[in-house]
Amino acid sequence: MKKVVFAITSLQLGGAERVLVDIVNRLKDHYDVTIFTLYGQGEFLSQVDKDVKCISLYDTSYERRCRVQKLCTSLLMAIPFLWKAIYHKHLEGRYDVEIAFLEGPPTWILSCPTRAKKIAWIHNDLEKTFAGGIFNIYKHHLNRLAYSRYDELVFVSYDNKTTFEKLYPSLKKGKVIYNYIDTRRIERLSLEHVDIPYKKDAPVFVSVCRLTEQKGIERLIHVHKKLIDDGYFHYIYIIGDGPLKSMLLDLIRYEQVQETFFLLGKRENPYPYMREADYFILASYYEGYGMVLVEAQTLGKTILITDTAAREAVDDYSNKIIMENSEEGIYQGIKEMTCKKSCKDKVKKYENSKIIYDIINVIEKS
Repeated sequence: MKKVVFAITSLQLGGAERVLVDIVNRLKDHYDVTIFTLYGQGEFLSQVDKDVKCISLYDTSYERRCRVQKLCTSLLMAIPFLWKAIYHKHLEGRYDVEIAFLEGPPTWILSCPTRAKKIAWIHNDLEKTFAGGIFNIYKHHLNRLAYSRYDELVFVSYDNKTTFEKLYPSLKKGKVIYNYIDTRRIERLSLEHVDIPYKKDAPVFVSVCRLTEQKGIERLIHVHKKLIDDGYFHYIYIIGDGPLKSMLLDLIRYEQVQETFFLLGKRENPYPYMREADYFILASYYEGYGMVLVEAQTLGKTILITDTAAREAVDDYSNKIIMENSEEGIYQGIKEMTCKKSCKDKVKKYENSKIIYDIINVIEKS
């Protein structure tokens, strides 16, 4: 049986992490599968099938490491000589196919030349992910070096593929495979009983995302405040955690919207919260395919998204608003929904079997 390893930063709550767990749980019957993470633990670790092996560079999670350790790790990962040392110790010669499933360090480490077939997944717009600053210019150099060593590149959206090829025109050797999602699992988990703190005297918007700059939560708070002041009453609940949590809590207090805008933190099962909301909103500055949008479709939610590559995830879904990627665009989108009743749409079935077939085809391609 062919040995395949997937590399990712961690198995903490996140979109790419969720997709990876669903993929390996399906591929375990076809391959001897291993997940290599930089950081151990993670909420999704318990959902990985027992037949899939998991190994880590560090036993502890990223959050449990001190500030000095985090800084040192970030700096060390940017030194190509050390990629080889990590790769040689943990991976070299053990696998037939090596798949870097996330941008940055997992891709850099697996790029070390060997006889193994090498595949890299690209989830985000790298031009925006590493935009500006001397260190990010250096990261562009590292990306160019690393991706040139891969046999195959896989993009989760056509937008990301187009942007990547403009950024690295000499590396046009990729294909698009949309994210795999186990829709039956989502439907089952959405029916679990949890205590949901929603106030239902006004429209409820929910978002599931990491609290990072990319996700645009700061501008969503500003827009929410303006809408409340203008008489468009509604609630927004954000499920997720991340490095901007303290800043966002301060901003919520500064804008005096503590009674209408809530950060609920991590939820291992976010689906009951999505099911009970009136609308799902994603106000990101940029996105990949937007797996969470397919999850929202599976639960029949009305969807509002900013105009990013994630629009590909809702192309065939009629119950949506694609908002201009600005505060004014978000304002108009939420305003429109606060004046309507939520309705459910017939969801186009996600083509799970075809996606798994496409992934197997990439692995087997010589």
